[in-house]
Amino acid sequence: MPINATKDDEQTVASAKSATLLRLLTYLPAYKKEIVLVLLIMAFCVFVSLVNPLIMERAIDDYIGPRNFNGLLSLFALAAGLNLAMIVCIRIRMAVMARVCNQILLTIRQELYTHIQTLDFHFFDSRPAGKILARIIGDINSLKDVLGNFITTLIPDFLSVTAVVVIMFVKNASLAAASLSTLPLMIIGLWVIQIYSHKRWQLHRKKSSNVNAFVHESLSGIRVIQSFTAENESRDDFDRLVKEHKDSFIKAVRLNDAFGSVVDICWALGLIALYYVGIRIIGVEQVSLGTFIAFSTYISLFWFPIMNLSNFYNQLITNIAGAERIFEIMDTPADITDADGVSELPPIEGAVSFSDVSFAYDDETVVLNKVSFSVRPGETIALVGPTGAGKTTIVNLISRFYDVQQGQVLVDGIDVKGVSIESLRQQMGIMTQDNFIFSGTIKDNIRYGKPAATDEEIIAAATAVRAHDFIIKLDDGYDTVLSERGGGLSIGQKQLLAFARTMISEPRILILDEATSSIDTQTELLVQHGIESLLKGRTSFIIAHRLSTIQRADRIFVISGGSIAEEGNHDELMALKGLYYQLQSIQR
Repeated sequence: MPINATKDDEQTVASAKSATLLRLLTYLPAYKKEIVLVLLIMAFCVFVSLVNPLIMERAIDDYIGPRNFNGLLSLFALAAGLNLAMIVCIRIRMAVMARVCNQILLTIRQELYTHIQTLDFHFFDSRPAGKILARIIGDINSLKDVLGNFITTLIPDFLSVTAVVVIMFVKNASLAAASLSTLPLMIIGLWVIQIYSHKRWQLHRKKSSNVNAFVHESLSGIRVIQSFTAENESRDDFDRLVKEHKDSFIKAVRLNDAFGSVVDICWALGLIALYYVGIRIIGVEQVSLGTFIAFSTYISLFWFPIMNLSNFYNQLITNIAGAERIFEIMDTPADITDADGVSELPPIEGAVSFSDVSFAYDDETVVLNKVSFSVRPGETIALVGPTGAGKTTIVNLISRFYDVQQGQVLVDGIDVKGVSIESLRQQMGIMTQDNFIFSGTIKDNIRYGKPAATDEEIIAAATAVRAHDFIIKLDDGYDTVLSERGGGLSIGQKQLLAFARTMISEPRILILDEATSSIDTQTELLVQHGIESLLKGRTSFIIAHRLSTIQRADRIFVISGGSIAEEGNHDELMALKGLYYQLQSIQR
């Protein structure tokens, strides 16, 4: 049953919402021309919306009252022209901002994915793939409205509110003060609501991430679930997670709804205050009908942007949690990185040396303790020993998937920390027990090891590892399209494809970590012939629990207790009658 996916194991780093928003907005300057165009459009739209009440006031007081219908018609034509132009501008603004926002989301998604690829194994070991997927897809999608509305809502509505307040106070300070008397009440209400709303949306993001992780893990392990008839237990876990997701959403939305209610109440009270002051205190005879109507319109033009701003703030509270989760991963440092000024590793011969290497995955458990050895170019080394002895750790240190805490790992006499990771791994071929087969054609899967490989090179690599025979028997041969993880192929066939993919890269150092464990005995005999021809001239490290597969190695290292307990070829170690002899005896 999936376990990790059901835990709230994510600890979102607390950060100021303003700082997160400012960081998000740093993506906007790359589109200065588009943003300037949108701002000019919005300025024109704000201007038209502010002029409309003045046109209405003049129409009532100067044209309708005196029955000046020619002047009224001219004023109507002006208003119609301005508002028609505003509608066209709004359409243009929507198209431009949609394009800008989608491009920014693409940039953020690319940056996040690129950074994730640089992170070390520990990052992926501690997070289910579904939760990482939720950041790349769902959390980034949630930022679209924040980015778009910052330009189209926050800036123009803020300017509109400011302009409305100025106009209202210029026209009649008493009526303006009455209309805006409820503004402090709204500010206090929204401030209180946002404190709790942000926490609830953070929790909802985590619950959404849990559902994604559970579904991804369950589908990946569906064979295990069905094999153990655990469908009911899996369904119960899923029901619990989606219920938590639903409940967290309802709690967050209920609080969000309070934003609009606060604004509506303050709006209504402001209107009441306007009419009370205008009618009872100032007096009807002191204020013209046109001015009253204009003020009523300006109140709407004040509270509509306030409503939009509160909705934007509400939206910001809702989605800023997604931005925090995205930037949290972006700020996660990669433990294994190139140091400043590293050089490119030149073409190597394949000599590998460990000099007093010590390594531990944590502070308590030492895996390797002052291990030293030297391997000549082209030599085949087998690593054997009990589970957890450190065999895989040794090859991971050569590939620099981890860094040593003490000592040096040298390739052709060069410390692997002193060269770029890419130039090191490009000259290595790594095969593991669980080799991933990508969706796509067989040809594309093999070419993954060498993107520029020709069809002839692909066929040669497949032939060398004895994969060619089963490939040509498929309906479309090398053009056969595989589903994710190589659905439709046997485990052995998948392994042979992975061999071909590794071998076509022509590595100088070859690592086979339990690479033949999933292959049946008959297939293994075929693969061994291919492996032997490809091992020639390459430094190779072979890890295998099946000791029959490593008897032809030049040297065998028996790893025990964090060090090399025995070293020699098969015959020499059998003659010692030590650990290697005991391991052989157990497997007979």
